[in-house]
Amino acid sequence: MKLLNPRGFGLVCATAAVVAGSAVAGCAERVEGTAHPNTSELAAYKTEAAASSAAATSSRRAAAQSQAIDDNCAQFPATTGLGVTSYNDFVDAHDSNAPDYAAKRDAAAQTLEDAAVKVETGVNTAAESLPPDLAAKFNEYIAAARALAAATRGMTYTAPVGPLNEASKRVNDARNAVRDACPKR
Repeated sequence: MKLLNPRGFGLVCATAAVVAGSAVAGCAERVEGTAHPNTSELAAYKTEAAASSAAATSSRRAAAQSQAIDDNCAQFPATTGLGVTSYNDFVDAHDSNAPDYAAKRDAAAQTLEDAAVKVETGVNTAAESLPPDLAAKFNEYIAAARALAAATRGMTYTAPVGPLNEASKRVNDARNAVRDACPKR
């Protein structure tokens, strides 16, 4: 008895597969015409895709706004608090005719200017992500802090304190407006 030759058996199987495939392919019919999508399903798909894209864009915008608010509101109290402390030290030195009056005056002016720069940098970094009404409140603080810094630099023992007091009130009002507009922590 002779065993099957594996090469011969493989050749026979391959030939049978080619013949069967040719027969099946020859039986297939070609459908004439042009393919068209189902218009109602296509319209529904486009609507769903547009809504999904709009939702994703809205979600990204909301996340960016939330981050901008958090970033700017979180640093505001500490940043502006340094200016308040330094300014109060200057006022105490002025009121008591302290020998370090000029140094405290200059330090207060610089600290107020530094606070304005830091707040301004945060607002500019946030760009359009910050809500316009909150950005306006930050910008009012920036302008007020710079005005108080300028008024502080101009102070001497003989200078009238009216402009300094007005500039100080403006800074306090601007700080309070920002704190009231920021989310409570």
